[in-house]
Amino acid sequence: MARPRGGVQTAYGNDDMLQQVANGLTIGVVYALIAAGLTLVYGVLRVLHFAHGGVYMVAAYVALAVILALGGGFWPALALAIVVAGALGVAIERMVYRPLRGASPIAPLIAGAGVYLMLEDIFRRLGGPYTRPFPADLAGTVVLGPLQLTAKQALVLVASLVGLGLLAYLIQRTKLGLAMQAVAQDATTAASLGIPVDRVVALSFFVGSVLAGLAGVLVGLYFNAVEPTMGALPGMKAFAVVVLGGLGSVAGAVVAALLLGVVEALVTGYLDLPLGRDAVAFVLLIAALLFRPQGLLGGQVEKV
Repeated sequence: MARPRGGVQTAYGNDDMLQQVANGLTIGVVYALIAAGLTLVYGVLRVLHFAHGGVYMVAAYVALAVILALGGGFWPALALAIVVAGALGVAIERMVYRPLRGASPIAPLIAGAGVYLMLEDIFRRLGGPYTRPFPADLAGTVVLGPLQLTAKQALVLVASLVGLGLLAYLIQRTKLGLAMQAVAQDATTAASLGIPVDRVVALSFFVGSVLAGLAGVLVGLYFNAVEPTMGALPGMKAFAVVVLGGLGSVAGAVVAALLLGVVEALVTGYLDLPLGRDAVAFVLLIAALLFRPQGLLGGQVEKV
């Protein structure tokens, strides 16, 4: 994930435990957005969507382009970016994954990785290989008792929680959500009952990609940085989070993502370890595979 060197961004140098937890949750909710979208796609199609990080990156560049073109205007940029991300996700499903249904499970993995590398190279050529600043600056602070959050932190937290809340409502309270659950459980039976499986899968890709796009724009804003490779590390961490939470469990992915963000912040703030913060996700992944391979909430919640 693109960010300044030197660890977690803290608000005004406050390094106490509560502030570190708040900083970790700020990053954790972004991980949750990416991982929830990835889990949604896996749940309905049983495909690990390796191009997910590319969608995240594209949305950040779209928002940057809109802001530069309009001379400001973060909200129009965010709106267009997430729509483009959703459309890109649907296009990837239609042109790449759908023709590979029924093929060897390794085929979609290779195809998704190829799509990611293609998107990364396209935007490296269009925008240059260097990091570009994200000019939508937000000033001010939000004080919540002992906590001091920057305006960017507050926006990331609120926007991410709204996105996750809407996803939970979609899955649990709408006909589309029920159709997603039916397709995830048994696509053949769902089709025999009249559920349009292809449409449900496409809409799942749209929703998952919208979440990735929202995360990409928020990260570009928060760290004031957009670059062609910005989707690589968050994408890998999202896979670790999905496994840690339990494959196919959106709730598990969200819990694992928040845990990862907080652990990263605490490790960076308090422990002088030879491992960088980015290694924490994969240490947790290895531990989960060794001691709880079903995931944190595996077998305890209804999967998407």
